[in-house]
Amino acid sequence: MGILEVKDVNKRFGGLQALGDVNLSVAENSCHAIIGPNGAGKSTLLNCLVGKLIPDTGSVMFDGQSVLGRKPYEINQMGISRVFQTPEIFGDLSVLENMMIPIFAKRDGAFRMHAVEDTANEKEIVEQAENMLESLSMGDKRHMHSASMSRGDKRRLEIGMCLAQEPRLLLLDEPTAGMARADTNNTIDLLKQIKDERDITIAIIEHDMHVVFSLAERITVLAQGTPLVEDTPDKIKGHPKVREAYLGETA
Repeated sequence: MGILEVKDVNKRFGGLQALGDVNLSVAENSCHAIIGPNGAGKSTLLNCLVGKLIPDTGSVMFDGQSVLGRKPYEINQMGISRVFQTPEIFGDLSVLENMMIPIFAKRDGAFRMHAVEDTANEKEIVEQAENMLESLSMGDKRHMHSASMSRGDKRRLEIGMCLAQEPRLLLLDEPTAGMARADTNNTIDLLKQIKDERDITIAIIEHDMHVVFSLAERITVLAQGTPLVEDTPDKIKGHPKVREAYLGETA
């Protein structure tokens, strides 16, 4: 049994079968990639994993508990954090203020933008936020206006904000989309560091095969909402079903 278990999940949107009999098991403390051509059902599956969509049939279990129908804060409390395709940070706040928010929220149980300044623990929260930024090599950017940062730095900050919630499962939706190659490589290095230093499970949806093969220990390939293959990266490379799904080639 994996820490994340997807069983017989089906999801339709009108006449479109977005997911068909999807089964997926993600081992604890592993990095598992979900790949597939456009329209394969990857984002639909990810939205089911975080409770945003409820499958027509099937189950999604995290550490033995169903995620279906839960509110976002409940998903966070279970130990699941999500990184979106477009970095979701508070552009009108500084880098440090952004990092303080999830730390405060973990204590207070809710995101309240200006509540930090009213707490007796503000100094400790600031210290924790600064320590997190230092671990991300962003300590020199703590007073920078976050909207002015590069996409790579915004992504690094967003990942750090997720880590500040101390998740057991980190879900990443196209984390290197729109990045220059240098920023992509920096993100790969950051995720490797996170994997090495923390007891954390990572599930990633990604089009960039350089990212996938650099990080993943297992890969599930989707096509038209149905799993084609699940295996190690070495065995996925050149697999005839994968070539057919991506390139229209037959063995």
